Amino acid sequence: MKSGSDLLKTFGTDTVFDVNAIVAHVLFTVLFDEVKSVETQEELRNIERAVKGRADIVLAQLPMLGLPEHRAVMEAAFVYGAKHQFVLTKGGSLERLGIEDPDSPGSHLWFLHCREVLRQSDPCQHTTLKKPLTTLNVYTFLQLMETPLVTEASVDPSDVKTVGSHLHAPLLFLFSQRETLALDRVTAETLGWRLRGEVAVVLIHRDSADVRTPVEYNAAYRLPAEGSVIKYFNLKSIEEVVNLFREDTVQEEEEDIDEDWAVLDVLDDEVVESVYRDRDVELDVGLVTELTSDTFSKAVQESNTAVVLFFVRWDAASLAVMQSFKEVADALEDIADVQLACVDCGEWTDVCSSQLIAAFPTVRMYWSGGLPHTYTGMLGTESLLKYIMLSLAAAPVLLSSSQEVQSFLQGDLFHTQATLSPTRVVGLLSSSQDSGWPMFEGAAQALRGETLLGLFADQQAEQWAKDHNVKLPAILVFRAPDSTIKAHSLQLSSTEQLVSDIQKLLLDTFPELTVENLPLYLELRKPLLLLFLGPEGDEEQGQGLDRRDAREELHRLADTSLLDTYVPCWVHLGRTPAGRAVLESYLGSIPQLPALVLSQLASGGEVFHFPSESPLNSDTVLQWLHRVERKEEQPAGLVLDEKWGPSVPFYDFLSIMDQEVPGYAAQKTPKMTKNMVGEKGSDEEPGHSNRTPSTKKHMPQQEVPTSHQHSEF
Repeated sequence: MKSGSDLLKTFGTDTVFDVNAIVAHVLFTVLFDEVKSVETQEELRNIERAVKGRADIVLAQLPMLGLPEHRAVMEAAFVYGAKHQFVLTKGGSLERLGIEDPDSPGSHLWFLHCREVLRQSDPCQHTTLKKPLTTLNVYTFLQLMETPLVTEASVDPSDVKTVGSHLHAPLLFLFSQRETLALDRVTAETLGWRLRGEVAVVLIHRDSADVRTPVEYNAAYRLPAEGSVIKYFNLKSIEEVVNLFREDTVQEEEEDIDEDWAVLDVLDDEVVESVYRDRDVELDVGLVTELTSDTFSKAVQESNTAVVLFFVRWDAASLAVMQSFKEVADALEDIADVQLACVDCGEWTDVCSSQLIAAFPTVRMYWSGGLPHTYTGMLGTESLLKYIMLSLAAAPVLLSSSQEVQSFLQGDLFHTQATLSPTRVVGLLSSSQDSGWPMFEGAAQALRGETLLGLFADQQAEQWAKDHNVKLPAILVFRAPDSTIKAHSLQLSSTEQLVSDIQKLLLDTFPELTVENLPLYLELRKPLLLLFLGPEGDEEQGQGLDRRDAREELHRLADTSLLDTYVPCWVHLGRTPAGRAVLESYLGSIPQLPALVLSQLASGGEVFHFPSESPLNSDTVLQWLHRVERKEEQPAGLVLDEKWGPSVPFYDFLSIMDQEVPGYAAQKTPKMTKNMVGEKGSDEEPGHSNRTPSTKKHMPQQEVPTSHQHSEF
């Protein structure tokens, strides 16, 4: 006998005609042993006998393969395959399978309740999905199948919270009293079976004091539309109620649900909305070169510098970054040594797999004779352009004389790049044979694109060290605009440690906190001592200080060692408007400015506000901080460690999968291997630091961040 699985083992090209068909067939390949196919009643009966007492069956009838309905079923099977047995059958009469034929042709789905059937002689009751066979409707339907047939409550209908509420299912309320409870339960269960998958039935105990329903009514219902009111009526017969939901309210319900889901499909993301709106518009990559599996290796080999964007066309963030990438390509059009290219990982999966691309979008820099470097900064036009321009300088810049060291620090060498990097670093070694040489080379590669790093390995380095009261090996750090040069001795133990030391020295002692540099300071895992300053001319200035005095006062204090356990910084609410929302979330309102706030994100999220009536000077600030340490100050606010989740619970597909098979959907990061692109080397250079902030809540951002930069003040 020909089994149904033979029907699906191979796919003709006529069934792979669009994205839905491709996804459906790929998922079927993954789930080949889990999803069964039947053509006869006996095949279905065999499956029923095998699962009775332990699982339910989801049976789908499809007129042909490759349709959107086929994809919806396979996606549901991918998520719920560990809990339910999925079965497919192609078009034709279902009477031979023991199920009544549907009223209309096309795709249909049934849920066969076999889990609670303990005797083989008892049949599995079935419930029909009466809505179009879409991923959302299938998900909602399966969730409703897991809810109790009848939910009992002792509260007013307006206070009832059931699974049906968040699944946008209508709610039917039946009111019972102690004398008729047994009969009312029978009525409720009968209606529960008749309306299963369509309506959630709730039995309200009217005897409870919390129930405020008028006594003249014995039933009520509420449609899922937002703002829908509870409508009361008198139940006279079961058929009357069934008809109420299947005839009188169907049109209203569908209109409301369609409207609700139109909003939910867009979510709350303007980027997603714009991508959805332009989904049929051909992607314009401008001056960016599109690479394929045939051209990728040659392109990165022959270019002195190749900057490649790995993206997928269906990802909103990828398309947003593509716009920035196009603008960078326009800005670099006249620079011959730089090629900007892109790879569509949805189409050229072999290229992205060989490069171990695990997140989208990813920007990676390839240098001739160097190691590839994955960009981890902000993905806006300005940040990308700065990174690429800084990367064009040698890493490290080899300096041969004291005059070159001075010119490098002052920005006369690499003038274009120097204007982008206010901080420049020079490593001092006694000679090129020094054991620290390879460590400096590795550190320069790891920090390429972040800052300019020179290396002076000469006997004259001893004089530089002597003039700055340090011993070799050492580094000089130049900071603009005050043109100060500070020297620091180093204990060279490893490239990684050297990278970490340099990154810490690059941080300002009293920085202006912005969206771009926030992750760097959060990594220090210290409380943030934030001075919020209003725009020039702000009328709310308080504490007897203007904005300049307040900043200078705190700057002087930051230059001492008294604030080493904190990160003193300031936020300009004019240049960083997101700071105003952060300050308001801290304190509940915008206080007089300047405002000094201590934010302990790393240790409980408590927020303390420096008293606005106190003068803001070094002594009062230190006294206030000591009172906070001694727990003598009450927090002015609390920052919760919130997580970003799906806009509605049933978009959380990974969570659903983990409930079925714990750990199944846990994200796994591939290990980087050497020589991914054999001609170019490995992805990670020695000493490369992956900066990952510890907080989980976002600050509103003006550029599209990478996945590492999700955090708030």
